Amino acid sequence: MLSRLPRPHTLRARLTAGLVVLLAVSCAAVGVAAVVELNGFLTGRLDQQLRDAGARFPASLEHGGNLPSDHDGDEDGDTRRQVVGTFGARLVGDTVTDASVVGSSSGAGALPVPLGAADKRKLAAVPADGQGHSIDLSSLDDYRVMAARGRDGDILITGLPTEPVEATVHRLELVAGIVFGAALAVAGVAGALWVRWSLRPLSKVAATATQVSELPLSSGEVVLASRAPTGDPRSEVGRVAGAFNTMLGHVEDALTKRHASEERLRSFAADASHELRTPVASIRGHAELALLHPGPVPRKVERALERIESEAARMGDMVDDLLLLARLDAGRLLERLPVDLTHLVLDAVTDAQAAGPGHRWTLELSEEPVTVTGDTHRLHQALANLLANARLHTPVGSTVTISLETDGRTAALKVHDDGPGVAADVQPKVFERFTRADRRRTAGSGGGTGTGLGLSIVAAVAEAHGGSVTLESAPGSTTFAVRLPVGGG
Repeated sequence: MLSRLPRPHTLRARLTAGLVVLLAVSCAAVGVAAVVELNGFLTGRLDQQLRDAGARFPASLEHGGNLPSDHDGDEDGDTRRQVVGTFGARLVGDTVTDASVVGSSSGAGALPVPLGAADKRKLAAVPADGQGHSIDLSSLDDYRVMAARGRDGDILITGLPTEPVEATVHRLELVAGIVFGAALAVAGVAGALWVRWSLRPLSKVAATATQVSELPLSSGEVVLASRAPTGDPRSEVGRVAGAFNTMLGHVEDALTKRHASEERLRSFAADASHELRTPVASIRGHAELALLHPGPVPRKVERALERIESEAARMGDMVDDLLLLARLDAGRLLERLPVDLTHLVLDAVTDAQAAGPGHRWTLELSEEPVTVTGDTHRLHQALANLLANARLHTPVGSTVTISLETDGRTAALKVHDDGPGVAADVQPKVFERFTRADRRRTAGSGGGTGTGLGLSIVAAVAEAHGGSVTLESAPGSTTFAVRLPVGGG
């Protein structure tokens, strides 16, 4: 089976290929027309020669190569006056009585031609209509023959070889092939250069689009300084460049407005979180003070005060988380000190075991300590959030495995559990703020649903350290992996 030819992918290649194909089709059409016309013209000339020669040669065959005296004056002539290669045959009825060809030398005279049964049938089938017909004789190859009726009621056939016509036509085919091939090569190179020159403005538009596509448009203030060079606005490329530049202007305006809006929201979140810390701490302090009152307190009042203290503590944690996220969004610098991740994992797992004694906690640590550069407190908070997430969203009795490994350049900290997994529709947005896990992961865990900020803090801390966090989850297997650069961030 023939393999398919590769298709050109670029517009420049397609236009060049299209031009070459059209030129090739045009050249082929011209060549075929020229060959057909020349073949017809030369064949017509050959037929005219047959008409001029008449039936003198085949008529002379029964007289030993010379016409009888009664033919003198109107059809006088013999083999010596015939073109070399002239074929003559005489048929009586459907039977060939004589068949000869003029020899190559003046003294050779008429040479008999051996004919097979197929050759005789071909000669008998030639109509005596005074028109030329092409036949192929086994001993003479291709001939153009013309039949006429003789005076004795016989059929006289005169023929001339078509080899000169075929040689001329083949020579034209060869010359046309060479000339058209050279023309195609030159036209292909010239067409490619012309198309390349014509599409230079479009190539610049594509280069500008590529530069814009590589800019980090998802966050931060973005300035789209690149603009496509504008050409003739009356051309298609000029209109595309103008529309593209207008679109870039709209995108830049939208990104600027979005960045300003995000900055206002971050400033508001930071200010609100900061302002809320004082009243929340005050509410919590008053609740604790009321619970320490020495006098008798009704049970309902005591329960209400306990709930106030608990909710104030939870609100205080949420305010702290929001304030941390606002600081990380604002690019506040973290501590840049050596952090022993191995020791940090041991401390965090110890705390997790105390908070979730119903779970099985296992460790897989490398033999050598793993050290990164960063903020110990924030990294501990990120790991604690991952362990709390595994504890709260898996049923009691689940196994949670914490592993730490390094390849010398990156440290990989993984938290794996065998719980029910994260729902597929939740996975793409699991690290977004205020995203709640699927309720199936909380069933039987005995924990609350949380604030929805824990995993977003993990992602923000990892990004602030130059790392990343990923999730792979399926029923019975969920893995959070935090990857941090070793020795720096």
